[in-house]
Amino acid sequence: MPPTLLPTRSTWAGVLIGIGTAAFVDETVFHQLLHWHHFYDRSTPAAGLVSDGLFHAFGWFAVVIGLVMYADLRRRDGLSRRRLTAGVLLGAGVFQLYDGTVQHKLLDLHQIRYGVDLTVYDWTWNVLAAVMVVAGALLLRRRA
Repeated sequence: MPPTLLPTRSTWAGVLIGIGTAAFVDETVFHQLLHWHHFYDRSTPAAGLVSDGLFHAFGWFAVVIGLVMYADLRRRDGLSRRRLTAGVLLGAGVFQLYDGTVQHKLLDLHQIRYGVDLTVYDWTWNVLAAVMVVAGALLLRRRA
């Protein structure tokens, strides 16, 4: 009997993995390695570090839950690889677009970097996010 794919669950597993992966890259590269910003830069450095820890935990939990869903889908033989990939792209792209627009500009929690002209950084950040969202949406809409 052929496997019964679970496309919606596959998409959500991918979304969680994508969100967590984007959060991990942001936290690791921009917060820890480059020291460009913290998750919350409107207070003391200690508050910034605590906010980074909470942000890192959020990303970690998203990846773990997504991987548990992935493992369950594999066990049930219900994984749709196309929908999982679409979900990863959508999750990472939406997370990055939300970060670049809502957190950076509307709420002013932090900027990508300080002491420089942000135009190139903002455009690069948000255009890459939009490309991931469009690629994920196109992959999601594509017939199998």
